[in-house]
Amino acid sequence: LDLVLVRKIGVPFQPELAMGAVADGGAPIIVRNEDVIAMANVREQEFEEVCARELEEIERRRRLYLGGRERPEAKGRIAIVVDDGVATGATTRAALRAVRARAPKKLVLAVPVAPPDALESLSAEVDEIVCLETHRAFGAIGFFYRDFRQISDDEVIEILIRCAKKAGDASNANI
Repeated sequence: LDLVLVRKIGVPFQPELAMGAVADGGAPIIVRNEDVIAMANVREQEFEEVCARELEEIERRRRLYLGGRERPEAKGRIAIVVDDGVATGATTRAALRAVRARAPKKLVLAVPVAPPDALESLSAEVDEIVCLETHRAFGAIGFFYRDFRQISDDEVIEILIRCAKKAGDASNANI
């Protein structure tokens, strides 16, 4: 089990509107939504400032969640990227590109819900997509969940420790 930490790059005056996304890795993967950037009249400097803040948050979470542990090797393996759902696809695309850069034998995207056009645009990034439900009239992902609360840092750490113990990896159990 590994994490690909991805953050939405929100429009400065409307942070929930994604003008892009950034994923961690040796070299950060940045996905830009040029239509939103133009519509919101966001200057390049503003984009870069928000992106830098999100990269700082990614690094904070990586240190907190994983400490100094090495990432599992993805090269030559089957990698499955699981997301809670796809709306625009920006954050998912950033995650997929970050994993693809690690040269897996096969890259699979697994999501519970997404609009068909987003899945179509992501199909070039993966070898296979598994999606339980597609909806053309798509609002926010949270509409498809009874409980869509964000999980806390402590909950993430607890899950990672539990998975490491289950896998019998004592070095990863001390996160």
